[in-house]
Amino acid sequence: MDTPNLINAIRIAKESEMIAADLYTSAAKLIVTLGKVIFEQLSEFEIFHYDLLTALEKSLREKGEFIQYDGKVMILPPVIIIRLADVPEHKSMLQIISEAMGFEQQAEKIYADLAAQVTHPQGHKLFTRLASDERHHYDILKDAFWSLNQTGKWEWSHP
Repeated sequence: MDTPNLINAIRIAKESEMIAADLYTSAAKLIVTLGKVIFEQLSEFEIFHYDLLTALEKSLREKGEFIQYDGKVMILPPVIIIRLADVPEHKSMLQIISEAMGFEQQAEKIYADLAAQVTHPQGHKLFTRLASDERHHYDILKDAFWSLNQTGKWEWSHP
């Protein structure tokens, strides 16, 4: 993939990261329970991705080089239990989680597609790792959606 097309793809990815960060920030404001922590962490993670992509864009423009990214671990609280009754508009919470899952799937696809198109080993590794980050976020949200929908509680147990 040539540099101008790659930079355009990075700009699209950056925009997606900011949309997701805003969604998570808004969701965190709706929740007063421990679930707020998860949405705040997801928002911070998406801003981290945005900053990483900004640094990558700058490096590609100025030096024509990829940057190193070995991943970042999302630290979540060990146990979370949120009952739908604790969330004033629980139907909205399911909708928010569903929308967030869509953003994560879209971001994962963008990064996986970029990884497939970038032949440079460091660039391929970077986009593969970003796709993996987004898959992890999706899995967290999918578990939350299932739990809330099936049991009326969002139960998170993380070692």
